This record gives sequence, structure tokens and C-alpha cells, in this order.
Amino acid sequence: MTTEVEVARRLWIVSEYQRMVETGILTREDHVELIHGEIVQMTPIGRRHRAAVGALHALFVKRLGEGAVVWSQGALPLPPRSMPEPDLMLVKPRRDLYREVDVRAEDVLLLIEVAETSLRYDRTVKMPLYAAAGVREAWIVDVEGGCVEAYREPGAEGYRRTLRFERGTMFRPEAFPDLVLSVSDILG
Repeated sequence: MTTEVEVARRLWIVSEYQRMVETGILTREDHVELIHGEIVQMTPIGRRHRAAVGALHALFVKRLGEGAVVWSQGALPLPPRSMPEPDLMLVKPRRDLYREVDVRAEDVLLLIEVAETSLRYDRTVKMPLYAAAGVREAWIVDVEGGCVEAYREPGAEGYRRTLRFERGTMFRPEAFPDLVLSVSDILG
């Protein structure tokens, strides 16, 4: 008679994950992030993904100036068990540029994931994670679909409002109502 054994998984917390990074156990080359206690391999970054992140970064630096810190591919600690690495965040300006403290969810004015091959994962895993943490607005730039999805009004069950902007549509981030954008500004 064979006995089934339940395999226990070891879940990590943010401070343990950060120690693994600080000591070199995990490096940038590992291309991982901490999601719900698990160390998850991130999807590869393709040419169009990289171009969209570059366009967003340049656009926000140029148009927002000192109105926000533009943070590309930095980690966002969401204690106790998540530390995702969104493609881009606009965070509240600080004199020390977050040298002394980690960015927190409440510091994020806009968070952006660029999806070339990760659309389903970004929608079903990352957006609910950001909403539960209280990130006020998050976007998915859908490279394949040629559109931007905006998620607003965060709550424990996810974002209560989702908007989809197609090519030719003008839209604005809630935190920057004077900043008018189009999908073409991002995807060309």
C-alpha cells in the first residue's frame, strides 16, 4: 500500500527575500520576483516590451519633470509575502529619492505593467495583488492588443473600475489630470 505524502511548500517573506538579494543568493540575472511567498520566474523581456518601457520612461520624465519620480523596473515591497517588480512606477517625489526607505504602495501614483507575453498573469495575479495593497491606479500596456488597460479604485477584492483605451483614444492618469496621453505615445 502506497501512502500519499503532502508536500509542504516553504513560503518566503519580504525581509527574507531582500536578504537573499543583498547577499547575492539572488541576482538581477535570475529575473525573479516574490509573489504570495513564492519566488517566481518573470517572463522574458522582448524588443517591443523594452521599447514600450523606454517610451513610457522618456515620456513621463519629459512631461512630469519633478512632479514624480519615474522608477523603471524597481521592486515594490508588499509585506508580508510579495515583492513584485513592475515595469514602471511613478512615485511621490522625495528629497532622498528613496535612498533611505523602500517605496511603499501608498507612495505609488501610477504603476505600469507592460504585457507582451504576460497579459493573463498580469490581469489575474498582479492586478489583484496591487489592488489589495492599495495601489491607487495601475495600467497594463497590452503590446499584442495595442491598447492600455487602466485599473482604478482599489479594494481587497481587486480594482472596482477598469477602463480600456484603444489606439486613437486620449486618456489621463488620475494623479496627473493635465497629462493627456494616447496609446500611440506608448506603442508608436
